[in-house]
Amino acid sequence: MEKLINDFSAGLFLWQIIILCVIIFVLGKFAWKPIVNALEEREAGIADALAAAENAKREMANLKASNEKLLIEARAERDAMLKEAKEVKEKMISEAKEEAQAAGAQMIAQAQATIENEKNLAMAEIKNQVSTLSIEIAEKLLKNQLTDQSAQEQLVGKLLDEIKLN
Repeated sequence: MEKLINDFSAGLFLWQIIILCVIIFVLGKFAWKPIVNALEEREAGIADALAAAENAKREMANLKASNEKLLIEARAERDAMLKEAKEVKEKMISEAKEEAQAAGAQMIAQAQATIENEKNLAMAEIKNQVSTLSIEIAEKLLKNQLTDQSAQEQLVGKLLDEIKLN
């Protein structure tokens, strides 16, 4: 340090101060403002990016909430549609059962009516045959019994007695 103090030159020191002032003046005039402006722009850009990120975060939260709401609504709508489809299915099944039962009952009634008609026709035919046979038998018996007068009188008496009883 003593060497610096011993070798000190006032002229050199003055020139160094002048050069320093010129450099500060030139830097202040031409470089300082652009550097400060660039820093301010960068600071503003960072602030804008942070604000945009915050807005995006809020929008994402809103979208997530609306997505959850839509999902809940979609689930509710799906459940309602499934319930309605189940009700329609059950209604269709019950209607089909009722129609089948009605058709079965109608077929049974038709079959019973057909059987009854066939039975009545068969009974009528049997009655006709029985009456025809009865008439033929009665005719033959009457021919045999009514050949003599006393048999006729006995038959008439017997018929009169039966009529009185009834």
